[in-house]
Amino acid sequence: MARPKVYVTHELFPAARAALATRFDAEYWQGSSRPPRDELLRGVADKDALICLLTERVDEALLAGAPRLRIVANVAVGYDNIDLGACTRRKIVATNTPGVLDETTADLAWALMMAVARRIAESDAYARSGAWTGWNLDQFCGADVWGKTLGIVGFGRIGQAMARRATGFKMRVLYANRHRAPEETERGLHAQHAELDDLLAKSDFVTLHVPLTPATRGMISTPQFAKMKQPAFLINTARGPIVDEAALVAALASGNIAGAGLDVFEREPQISEGLRRPNVVMTPHIGSASVETRARMASIAVDNVIAFFDGRRPPTILNPEIFD
Repeated sequence: MARPKVYVTHELFPAARAALATRFDAEYWQGSSRPPRDELLRGVADKDALICLLTERVDEALLAGAPRLRIVANVAVGYDNIDLGACTRRKIVATNTPGVLDETTADLAWALMMAVARRIAESDAYARSGAWTGWNLDQFCGADVWGKTLGIVGFGRIGQAMARRATGFKMRVLYANRHRAPEETERGLHAQHAELDDLLAKSDFVTLHVPLTPATRGMISTPQFAKMKQPAFLINTARGPIVDEAALVAALASGNIAGAGLDVFEREPQISEGLRRPNVVMTPHIGSASVETRARMASIAVDNVIAFFDGRRPPTILNPEIFD
């Protein structure tokens, strides 16, 4: 019997690659950058499965050009790159990799918060420049994190991981979420539910942990920046389009907010020129980028593909109604 064919848009970590090789004929994109659209369409045209990243757009055109495709395994928690409705209509399974990157992403969000508050990137650049002539009383004075108020927008796994970290810094924790957390969760994390406007008005640091949906796209824009406590900092490790980038640039330029720590951007990989300022710390979408976490994400994607071709429901399926 012929082995199923898989197109993989990035090299996988060794354990995932080895597991895939035992069961499938895999073709890997070998380029140093992301595969161009025409290469993606060519690569998937005769494949039974696709293992891809957030950068690959899986839409009606791709699906129509891949008549054998039966499963799309996204190596990410988010899946706004996938037209889930189109996959479901065609009985193509879609999967993601939730649950393994929560702590790693919270680590990065916390690092950005600390870095922008304490002006770490500025200080590092100055120290490397050779211009430092010695200690001074008001040199690179930033803001304390300890004892401040942290506003968490989105209180899922990553948002709650941020709340756990905040307890060690004796921070007051407010959270805004579509559904209120159970009382025992609030009590255990010393977290208080608040409406978004109230959270913005009271928080010294606002950190975003919501998925990108039509309801959350642009949810932080000019009106929200106007309501933020002054001075306050914005941290975003969720999705770039949650924040209106032009409004963020204006808020930074006017001094309406004190600074921002950003791992994601509205039009990645493009970054607005107005964000290239000393009070913004930026990283290139590395929220889950530890070796341990990224390796586990790759293995989950492969496990989903293996489960499907074994006749089992993939563990992290996004459209389980296909199996109903």
